[in-house]
Amino acid sequence: MSVKTGRGIKSDVFWWWLLIAVPVVGILVINLPPNFREIADKFSEKSPENLDANYRYHFSDLLRNNPNQKDAIQQEIAFYQQRLAVDSKSGLNRAALAGVYLKMGRATGEGGWFLLAEQAAQRSIADLPFDNKGALLVLARIAEARHDFATALRLAKQVGFDNEDAIALSVTSHLAMGKVSEANAAAETLVNRLPNLGSLTLRALVREAQGRDAEVLQDYQQALALEEPGEVGGSARARSLLGRFYSRRGQFVQAKALFLETLRLLPRYPLALIYLADLETRLGNYQEAEGYYSKVSAYSGGVATLFDRTVDRGMARVKELQGDAIASQKLRDQAEAGLRQEKLLGARGFGHRRDLARLLLEKGRSQDVAEALALMQQEVKIRRDAVTLDILAWARSSAGDWKGADRVMAEIVRSGIRDAGMFDRAGAIAHTLGKDTESGAYFQKAKEIDPTFDSRSRQAVGLGTDEF
Repeated sequence: MSVKTGRGIKSDVFWWWLLIAVPVVGILVINLPPNFREIADKFSEKSPENLDANYRYHFSDLLRNNPNQKDAIQQEIAFYQQRLAVDSKSGLNRAALAGVYLKMGRATGEGGWFLLAEQAAQRSIADLPFDNKGALLVLARIAEARHDFATALRLAKQVGFDNEDAIALSVTSHLAMGKVSEANAAAETLVNRLPNLGSLTLRALVREAQGRDAEVLQDYQQALALEEPGEVGGSARARSLLGRFYSRRGQFVQAKALFLETLRLLPRYPLALIYLADLETRLGNYQEAEGYYSKVSAYSGGVATLFDRTVDRGMARVKELQGDAIASQKLRDQAEAGLRQEKLLGARGFGHRRDLARLLLEKGRSQDVAEALALMQQEVKIRRDAVTLDILAWARSSAGDWKGADRVMAEIVRSGIRDAGMFDRAGAIAHTLGKDTESGAYFQKAKEIDPTFDSRSRQAVGLGTDEF
């Protein structure tokens, strides 16, 4: 008979609280009085004037009558719960419910919805063990969110790569693992089979990882030309990612217009709020940045979300740039405590080593650098995309391993990705090693990618924004 340790009991209590309390509080937030929601989510009639015509949302008339995103998802949840009340053994209905729970988790970032999705999918498979693709895909997406890419791909293979959702999962998992060729092949297959907003957005992300900028823009333009009124979430995500693409190339006016257009579609969309806050930080508009970061937390109604640590780090960076070292340190300590709590959950958690390592590197103490390097040496065994490698190079250089850092940056450069911050780091590392010609070429490349990139930019962006 096994005996649980204090830590194990505490972990179980935490997860049971998350399972029960988070969705309940989330529902209370969803059902705020309509007049309060209208104040918080004031609808903008028009697209930003400086937004490229190709990127405007052309179904504005429908937005006015659309329910709040959480409300719409909650209606779906209620629908499948009612069906299960009639037939509790319906594996198909429970798989559908698991999928809607997952949708709510992605929309809100609240971990409890992911846990509900996982449990519903597992029960669905117990009730319907054969040909239950919906439940398998939910479990695959949850495994991917936990960065268990091997399990995600195994489950996708069980579904079969004749299934578009399984192919899409193959794209994102391979991209995270740094297997860009495999991701590209899967993306091409997906677009050839089903050219739509979702598949073209995925291919754009793969092409961005390869540095194929002109084709990235072509994919986004084609994706938005094919969008349909019933996929507001996908429309918001595509514009947020396109805005990030423009922002990383110093084209701030177009980037901001895209983020604002996204918030016209979904006023509470966390991805757009975070990217917009990052952009305002880069521009030195610190009060505006704080406002957007604060909205991410305000819209969660005090419920813990997967975005909290990103918001804390962003706010800490703003306070540091404003010269408020005490507030900055307090926010970083808060982010670190949350990440370490998640780390204790191990494979069941959604906090990741990379996030903690980057935070420790920002703090910069010698003991923090050593821990960050150890974390990143573990992380690259499962995830090897350019952002992960960049943080590994940062950790190596901070630890004094300049040659090791240089080798990692060379791997990033070979991938073809165009990122000014990464080339700037490569230049600094090469300069330290006395490789002046190579260093100069890297710095020149950084300026070519983003002509606005300078020392203030380096401090403002924090060299690395998480993918969502």
